[in-house]
This record gives sequence, structure tokens and C-alpha cells, in this order.
Amino acid sequence: MLVGKVPPEILKDIIFRGLEHGDKVIIGPGVGIDATAIDFGDYVLVASTDPITGAEERIGFYAVHVNANDVATFGAVPKWFLVTVLLPEGADAELVKEIMGEMKKVAQEMGVAIVGGHTEVTPGLKKPIVVGTMLGEVEKEKLVVPKPRPGDAIILTKGAGIEGTSIIAHEREEELRSVFGRDFVERAKAYIYEISVVREALIAREFATAMHDPTEGGVANGLHEMADVGNLGFRIFANKVIVREETRKICAFYDLDPLALISSGSLLISVPRDHARVLVERLLAKGINASIVGEFLAERKRVIIEDGVERPLRRPETDELWKIV
Repeated sequence: MLVGKVPPEILKDIIFRGLEHGDKVIIGPGVGIDATAIDFGDYVLVASTDPITGAEERIGFYAVHVNANDVATFGAVPKWFLVTVLLPEGADAELVKEIMGEMKKVAQEMGVAIVGGHTEVTPGLKKPIVVGTMLGEVEKEKLVVPKPRPGDAIILTKGAGIEGTSIIAHEREEELRSVFGRDFVERAKAYIYEISVVREALIAREFATAMHDPTEGGVANGLHEMADVGNLGFRIFANKVIVREETRKICAFYDLDPLALISSGSLLISVPRDHARVLVERLLAKGINASIVGEFLAERKRVIIEDGVERPLRRPETDELWKIV
């Protein structure tokens, strides 16, 4: 297998096969499902887990936000965080202090409590890996069950490749400065401060039939994962997809596809077409850029239309980030 997410067919045939969920599980594991929802009476507990493996700088910052994002896509407010920190041999206390300091700061800002976890020095690691588990809660009637419907409009917030742009700008800072200049690189690095989708998810939950934050494989993979849940197709219009200047230029320089670049910070929202424009206006009013980029289809074709030409939008085999980091 290639670096990145395990292919959907292996998830279905090996990982998910035979799993028992119990009668309190409202939403269990599945392709394109990033969290679980468990019935606790009037409230639903939403839980998600994710590792940070593609970045080394600001790894503690990413860990809290990425896990909070998954919980928020179910309409839940992130509340409690558990974390496993795996350190390479030779790591010192300063590295631990840096990682934990970032996590504590972000958690405090979000109103999240760090309630447990595990730390160790692990043989064979070349860099630290942080694995987080976020727990959140939502009133049962506000739970967003991730099931898009045919005819639903697809909204994208902020733009493609948000997280990937920041990671590349941090990892390749010197090279990019020599080509694009200091101000450009600083703007790209600052994308890191946009990777939370909690605010827009809590705005969108009133209308959404499904929400998904596109991580590995970017917006393209996120669309496929959403469509997998409902066994649907989709039609996307390339000229409607937000690709910001820094992302576009960095991807062109390294010959990367921005639609397949890790995109934490973007939020894909499936919403009934009659409510799509209202939701976009609400997001824009809160300073969150958003665009209607396409629609889900009953037929299984999954396409993008660019310059009037329709072509398949293929599921990325691996994230574009891995080509250069």
C-alpha cells in the first residue's frame, strides 16, 4: 500500500468486517465516517481519533485542532481530549515541553480539557508522532448524521489545501522564500491558524445533511468519502472551488494538485439546495469564505467540470504532501 489512508476496499473487507457496535451506538465505523456517535439520553457523545504524522513543527497545535474538527462535523462541541505522544530515541525534555505547551494553549482557547493519555520514547521513530482522541457532546436533535442526499448542494469553506499549504511553507521555507519572497511565505505559513472548522460546523449544523473535513487526499478524497456514505456520485465545478493564491502558486511550483493536498481547515458541507445560499450568506457574514461548488448525484458518476469539459475526479491514491515532505 502507498503512504496515506488505507484503501476503502481494505477498510470494508478487513477492518470493519465483523465489528459489533452495541445498541447505544448511533453512528459506527464506515468509509468516510470520521467519528462515532453514542446515545447518552438527551445528549450524544461524539468521539474521534486521529494521528499527526505529516508535520513536525507545531505538531501539538495540529493534534488538538484536527481531532476537534472531526467531532464538530457531527454538530458536536469538542470538550475532552486524550493524547498519546510517541517520541523518537534521543528526544529531550524541551521537545516534550514544546508539544505539550502547544496542546495546552490550544485546548484552553477552545474550552477543551486534556483528561488523559500516554507518553513514551518509541524505538525506530525518526520524528515525534502525536495521536489524539477528542470527545464532544451535542443535543440529540442537533446531531448531524453524515448522510448526503441526491440533489444536495456541496459547499466548500476557505479553500483547498489549507493545511498542506502551511506545512509546505514551514518545511520548505528557505526554498520558497528564494522564489516568492518573505511576505508570501509568511502568509502561507499563517494558514495554520485557519485549520479549525469548529466555528463554521456549528453554524452549518442547522442545515447540513452531512459535513466532512477533508484531511489526507484533500478535497478530492473528501468528496469521495462523503459520496461513499450514501453510495452517491457528485458533480463539481472547478471554477467554483476556492484555491487561494499561496496554495495555487506553491502547488504549481512543486507540480502538486491542490484538490488532493491535505485540507484541514476546509469544510465540505452537504445541504438541501433550497438552503445552500442562505448558509453561504451566514458563513460570509461571519467572515468565513464559502462557495457552492457542486452537487451530489443519485447516479454513481463522480466528475469535475473544467472549461466546459466533464472528466472523472479520481480518488487520490495518496496525498500530494507526501511527494515533498
